[in-house]
Amino acid sequence: MLNEILLIGSIIVIYGMTLVLYRIFGKQGLYTFTIIATIGANIEVLIVINAFGMEMTLGNVLFASTFLITDIISEIYGKKDAKLAVYLGISTSIAFIILSQWWLQYIPAESDFAMPAMKTIFSNTPRLMLTSMIVYAIVQQFDVWAYHKWWEFTKKKFGNERKYLWIRNNGSTLVSQFLNNLLFSLGAFWGIHSTSTIIKIVISSYVIFIVTSLADTPFVYCARLIYDKNKEKDKFKK
Repeated sequence: MLNEILLIGSIIVIYGMTLVLYRIFGKQGLYTFTIIATIGANIEVLIVINAFGMEMTLGNVLFASTFLITDIISEIYGKKDAKLAVYLGISTSIAFIILSQWWLQYIPAESDFAMPAMKTIFSNTPRLMLTSMIVYAIVQQFDVWAYHKWWEFTKKKFGNERKYLWIRNNGSTLVSQFLNNLLFSLGAFWGIHSTSTIIKIVISSYVIFIVTSLADTPFVYCARLIYDKNKEKDKFKK
Protein backbone atom coordinates (compact mmCIF):
# COMPACT_ATOMS: atom_id res chain seq x y z
CA MET A 1 0.00 0.00 0.00
CA LEU A 2 2.97 2.31 0.58
CA ASN A 3 3.86 2.42 -3.13
CA GLU A 4 0.31 3.41 -4.05
CA ILE A 5 0.27 6.21 -1.46
CA LEU A 6 3.64 7.49 -2.65
CA LEU A 7 2.52 7.50 -6.30
CA ILE A 8 -0.67 9.42 -5.53
CA GLY A 9 1.29 11.81 -3.34
CA SER A 10 3.88 12.37 -6.06
CA ILE A 11 1.20 13.76 -8.39
CA ILE A 12 0.21 16.37 -5.83
CA VAL A 13 3.79 17.20 -4.84
CA ILE A 14 5.32 17.34 -8.34
CA TYR A 15 2.43 19.21 -9.97
CA GLY A 16 2.26 21.45 -6.91
CA MET A 17 5.97 22.24 -7.19
CA THR A 18 5.39 23.23 -10.82
CA LEU A 19 2.79 25.78 -9.75
CA VAL A 20 4.92 27.06 -6.87
CA LEU A 21 7.85 27.70 -9.20
CA TYR A 22 5.53 29.39 -11.67
CA ARG A 23 4.00 31.54 -8.92
CA ILE A 24 7.42 32.65 -7.68
CA PHE A 25 9.48 32.87 -10.88
CA GLY A 26 6.89 33.04 -13.65
CA LYS A 27 7.64 31.41 -16.98
CA GLN A 28 11.31 30.93 -15.98
CA GLY A 29 10.12 28.71 -13.12
CA LEU A 30 8.40 26.41 -15.61
CA TYR A 31 11.54 26.24 -17.74
CA THR A 32 13.55 25.41 -14.61
CA PHE A 33 11.25 22.55 -13.66
CA THR A 34 11.48 21.18 -17.22
CA ILE A 35 15.21 20.72 -16.62
CA ILE A 36 14.66 19.15 -13.18
CA ALA A 37 12.02 16.74 -14.50
CA THR A 38 14.10 15.73 -17.53
CA ILE A 39 17.09 14.70 -15.40
CA GLY A 40 15.09 13.20 -12.53
CA ALA A 41 12.73 11.13 -14.68
CA ASN A 42 15.57 9.50 -16.61
CA ILE A 43 17.17 8.33 -13.36
CA GLU A 44 13.94 7.37 -11.63
CA VAL A 45 12.76 5.29 -14.62
CA LEU A 46 15.42 2.67 -13.77
CA ILE A 47 13.35 1.65 -10.71
CA VAL A 48 10.67 -1.00 -11.29
CA ILE A 49 7.96 -1.36 -8.64
CA ASN A 50 4.67 -3.13 -8.05
CA ALA A 51 1.65 -0.91 -7.40
CA PHE A 52 -2.10 -1.15 -8.00
CA GLY A 53 -1.59 -4.79 -8.95
CA MET A 54 0.76 -3.92 -11.83
CA GLU A 55 4.49 -3.90 -12.50
CA MET A 56 5.65 -0.45 -13.55
CA THR A 57 8.65 1.83 -13.78
CA LEU A 58 8.92 5.08 -11.88
CA GLY A 59 9.46 8.41 -13.60
CA ASN A 60 5.93 8.52 -15.00
CA VAL A 61 4.78 11.52 -12.96
CA LEU A 62 7.95 13.49 -13.66
CA PHE A 63 7.63 12.77 -17.39
CA ALA A 64 3.97 13.77 -17.19
CA SER A 65 4.92 17.09 -15.58
CA THR A 66 6.80 18.09 -18.75
CA PHE A 67 3.51 17.78 -20.65
CA LEU A 68 1.80 19.83 -17.94
CA ILE A 69 4.45 22.51 -18.43
CA THR A 70 4.14 22.68 -22.22
CA ASP A 71 0.34 22.82 -21.91
CA ILE A 72 0.56 25.69 -19.40
CA ILE A 73 3.00 27.59 -21.58
CA SER A 74 0.93 26.90 -24.72
CA GLU A 75 -2.22 28.13 -22.98
CA ILE A 76 -0.71 31.30 -21.56
CA TYR A 77 2.26 32.27 -23.71
CA GLY A 78 1.81 30.47 -27.04
CA LYS A 79 3.42 27.88 -29.29
CA LYS A 80 6.84 29.56 -29.64
CA ASP A 81 7.48 29.64 -25.89
CA ALA A 82 6.18 26.08 -25.49
CA LYS A 83 8.67 24.87 -28.08
CA LEU A 84 11.45 26.58 -26.11
CA ALA A 85 10.59 24.30 -23.15
CA VAL A 86 10.96 21.31 -25.48
CA TYR A 87 14.36 22.53 -26.71
CA LEU A 88 15.50 23.03 -23.10
CA GLY A 89 14.56 19.43 -22.31
CA ILE A 90 16.54 18.15 -25.30
CA SER A 91 19.57 20.29 -24.42
CA THR A 92 19.42 19.07 -20.83
CA SER A 93 19.42 15.44 -21.98
CA ILE A 94 22.49 15.99 -24.17
CA ALA A 95 24.40 17.80 -21.41
CA PHE A 96 23.53 15.15 -18.82
CA ILE A 97 24.64 12.29 -21.07
CA ILE A 98 28.04 13.93 -21.53
CA LEU A 99 28.50 14.74 -17.84
CA SER A 100 27.35 11.37 -16.46
CA GLN A 101 29.62 9.44 -18.82
CA TRP A 102 32.54 11.74 -18.02
CA TRP A 103 32.22 10.89 -14.33
CA LEU A 104 32.60 7.20 -15.08
CA GLN A 105 35.97 7.69 -16.79
CA TYR A 106 37.71 8.62 -13.53
CA ILE A 107 39.71 6.01 -11.64
CA PRO A 108 38.28 5.94 -8.10
CA ALA A 109 40.44 5.99 -4.98
CA GLU A 110 40.63 2.89 -2.79
CA SER A 111 38.48 4.66 -0.19
CA ASP A 112 35.74 5.39 -2.75
CA PHE A 113 32.38 3.73 -2.18
CA ALA A 114 30.21 5.55 -4.75
CA MET A 115 31.69 4.57 -8.12
CA PRO A 116 30.21 1.02 -8.30
CA ALA A 117 26.74 2.42 -7.63
CA MET A 118 27.35 5.25 -10.12
CA LYS A 119 28.33 2.72 -12.79
CA THR A 120 25.26 0.62 -12.06
CA ILE A 121 23.00 3.64 -12.45
CA PHE A 122 24.68 5.54 -15.25
CA SER A 123 25.94 2.67 -17.41
CA ASN A 124 22.42 2.58 -18.85
CA THR A 125 22.17 6.35 -18.99
CA PRO A 126 23.26 6.87 -22.65
CA ARG A 127 20.64 4.47 -23.98
CA LEU A 128 17.92 5.78 -21.70
CA MET A 129 18.78 9.42 -22.26
CA LEU A 130 19.20 9.07 -26.04
CA THR A 131 15.91 7.21 -26.27
CA SER A 132 14.26 9.74 -24.00
CA MET A 133 15.71 12.65 -25.96
CA ILE A 134 14.52 11.33 -29.33
CA VAL A 135 11.09 10.35 -28.03
CA TYR A 136 10.78 13.58 -26.04
CA ALA A 137 11.60 15.66 -29.13
CA ILE A 138 9.04 13.81 -31.27
CA VAL A 139 6.25 13.59 -28.75
CA GLN A 140 6.55 17.05 -27.20
CA GLN A 141 6.55 18.68 -30.63
CA PHE A 142 3.44 16.64 -31.39
CA ASP A 143 1.87 17.68 -28.08
CA VAL A 144 2.42 21.39 -28.75
CA TRP A 145 1.04 20.99 -32.29
CA ALA A 146 -1.97 18.97 -31.08
CA TYR A 147 -2.71 21.44 -28.27
CA HIS A 148 -3.03 24.31 -30.72
CA LYS A 149 -5.06 22.21 -33.16
CA TRP A 150 -7.49 21.45 -30.36
CA TRP A 151 -7.44 25.16 -29.45
CA GLU A 152 -8.42 26.08 -33.01
CA PHE A 153 -11.25 23.53 -32.78
CA THR A 154 -12.62 24.77 -29.43
CA LYS A 155 -12.33 28.41 -30.50
CA LYS A 156 -14.16 27.76 -33.77
CA LYS A 157 -16.75 25.44 -32.21
CA PHE A 158 -17.59 27.50 -29.13
CA GLY A 159 -16.58 31.01 -30.24
CA ASN A 160 -14.35 31.62 -27.22
CA GLU A 161 -10.62 30.99 -26.98
CA ARG A 162 -10.61 30.63 -23.18
CA LYS A 163 -13.43 28.12 -22.76
CA TYR A 164 -13.03 24.34 -22.78
CA LEU A 165 -9.39 24.36 -21.74
CA TRP A 166 -9.90 20.80 -20.45
CA ILE A 167 -10.67 19.55 -23.96
CA ARG A 168 -7.47 20.85 -25.54
CA ASN A 169 -5.43 19.89 -22.47
CA ASN A 170 -6.59 16.26 -22.33
CA GLY A 171 -7.14 15.88 -26.07
CA SER A 172 -3.48 16.58 -26.76
CA THR A 173 -1.90 15.04 -23.67
CA LEU A 174 -3.64 11.65 -23.69
CA VAL A 175 -2.54 10.89 -27.26
CA SER A 176 0.94 12.32 -26.67
CA GLN A 177 1.39 10.27 -23.52
CA PHE A 178 0.47 7.06 -25.34
CA LEU A 179 3.06 7.77 -28.05
CA ASN A 180 5.64 8.71 -25.42
CA ASN A 181 4.98 5.57 -23.38
CA LEU A 182 5.07 3.15 -26.32
CA LEU A 183 8.15 4.59 -28.07
CA PHE A 184 10.15 5.06 -24.86
CA SER A 185 9.39 1.59 -23.48
CA LEU A 186 10.46 -0.09 -26.72
CA GLY A 187 13.59 2.02 -27.13
CA ALA A 188 14.73 1.89 -23.50
CA PHE A 189 13.90 -1.65 -22.43
CA TRP A 190 14.02 -3.84 -25.56
CA GLY A 191 16.65 -6.51 -24.86
CA ILE A 192 16.84 -5.57 -21.17
CA HIS A 193 13.42 -6.81 -20.02
CA SER A 194 11.42 -9.68 -21.49
CA THR A 195 8.69 -8.92 -24.04
CA SER A 196 6.01 -9.76 -21.48
CA THR A 197 7.56 -7.34 -18.98
CA ILE A 198 7.75 -4.58 -21.60
CA ILE A 199 4.08 -5.12 -22.46
CA LYS A 200 3.21 -4.89 -18.76
CA ILE A 201 5.28 -1.72 -18.46
CA VAL A 202 3.54 -0.16 -21.49
CA ILE A 203 0.06 -1.01 -20.19
CA SER A 204 0.69 -0.07 -16.57
CA SER A 205 2.56 3.10 -17.46
CA TYR A 206 -0.21 4.28 -19.74
CA VAL A 207 -2.78 3.66 -17.02
CA ILE A 208 -0.68 5.92 -14.80
CA PHE A 209 -0.34 8.44 -17.64
CA ILE A 210 -4.12 8.55 -18.07
CA VAL A 211 -4.47 9.38 -14.38
CA THR A 212 -1.66 11.96 -14.46
CA SER A 213 -3.04 13.53 -17.64
CA LEU A 214 -6.52 13.93 -16.19
CA ALA A 215 -5.07 15.11 -12.87
CA ASP A 216 -3.03 17.89 -14.46
CA THR A 217 -6.08 19.78 -15.84
CA PRO A 218 -6.87 21.63 -12.56
CA PHE A 219 -3.22 22.70 -12.40
CA VAL A 220 -3.42 24.24 -15.89
CA TYR A 221 -6.51 26.17 -14.77
CA CYS A 222 -4.65 27.28 -11.61
CA ALA A 223 -1.67 28.44 -13.67
CA ARG A 224 -3.94 30.50 -15.90
CA LEU A 225 -5.57 31.98 -12.79
CA ILE A 226 -2.14 32.92 -11.40
CA TYR A 227 -1.30 34.59 -14.72
CA ASP A 228 -4.60 36.50 -14.80
CA LYS A 229 -4.14 37.74 -11.22
CA ASN A 230 -0.58 38.90 -11.92
CA LYS A 231 -1.79 40.65 -15.06
CA GLU A 232 -4.45 42.50 -13.07
CA LYS A 233 -1.87 43.53 -10.45
CA ASP A 234 0.38 44.89 -13.20
CA LYS A 235 -2.51 46.94 -14.59
CA PHE A 236 -3.29 48.28 -11.14
CA LYS A 237 0.34 49.32 -10.60
CA LYS A 238 0.30 51.24 -13.86
